[in-house]
Amino acid sequence: MIIYGVALLAACMLAGNVIGELIGIAIGVSSNVGGVGIAMLLLVFVVYRLQKAGCLDTSSRRGVEFWSSLYIPIVVAMAASQNVVGAVTGGPVALVGGLAVVAVSFALVPVIARLGKGKYAVPLDDIETERGARDE
Repeated sequence: MIIYGVALLAACMLAGNVIGELIGIAIGVSSNVGGVGIAMLLLVFVVYRLQKAGCLDTSSRRGVEFWSSLYIPIVVAMAASQNVVGAVTGGPVALVGGLAVVAVSFALVPVIARLGKGKYAVPLDDIETERGARDE
């Protein structure tokens, strides 16, 4: 049922927040460190494992997809805006660290793209050709 998908999303969010708080305490920071990211990774992992085991039916998957499509972008945008405010008020070390992470992420895009070129990868041109053939 759809409610199971929503419950799964809520459980992952609660677990992510608890883990984020524990990480914050462990490193001596009085805030949640990465709780939203941990929750989203946990959600992806749990849904994948449940689908692979055949325990997640279509309606439960629909519940997760519905709330994910609404919830994840909003929470990520809120977390990003808080991180920017914290970085600007935190001084140059936080800004340099943030810029370094963005630079490394951009540098890794080609590496990740090469990893995706396996034997099952289909070029976009082939997809567009196939789509055009179906529409006719």
